[in-house]
Amino acid sequence: MLTSNHVRRTGLVVEDDADLRSLMVELLDETGMETMECDSAEAALALMLIYGRKIVVVLTDVQLPGPMDGLDFAREIKLRWPSLPVVLTSGHGGERLAGLPSNCIFLPKPWRGEEIVKLVEQALALADRRTPYGR
Repeated sequence: MLTSNHVRRTGLVVEDDADLRSLMVELLDETGMETMECDSAEAALALMLIYGRKIVVVLTDVQLPGPMDGLDFAREIKLRWPSLPVVLTSGHGGERLAGLPSNCIFLPKPWRGEEIVKLVEQALALADRRTPYGR
C-alpha cells in the first residue's frame, strides 16, 4: 500500500530475536512499506537520527540487549518525535508498562500478524495527515 502522496514510508523494527524480527519485517513489507531493522535500541536511535522523517512507525520489543530497553527507547522517541507511533511488544507485562507515553501502543506476545498489519496501516494513515514539521 502506498500513501496518498505516493511516497513510500518506512517502518523500523527493533527486535533482538532474529526470527521474530524477520517475521515483523515481512509483515511490514506486505503493507508496501520500506523497512529498517535493528537488534538494539541504541542502533535504532542512530537510524532514527539519520532517517527520522521517513519513519512513520516503530515496532519494538520491550526487552532488548544493551543499556536502553524498548520502553526507554519509546520514551526517547516521544521526546524527539512526539507524534511518531510506537508499538511495544513483550511476553511480559509489568508495572513499568503502566505509564506508557501517549504515542505508544502495547501489543502483548504472542500477537497475530493481522494485528501488526492493522496497527501499521493506522500509522500510515496518521503519517499522511502530518505536516513536514508535525513530529
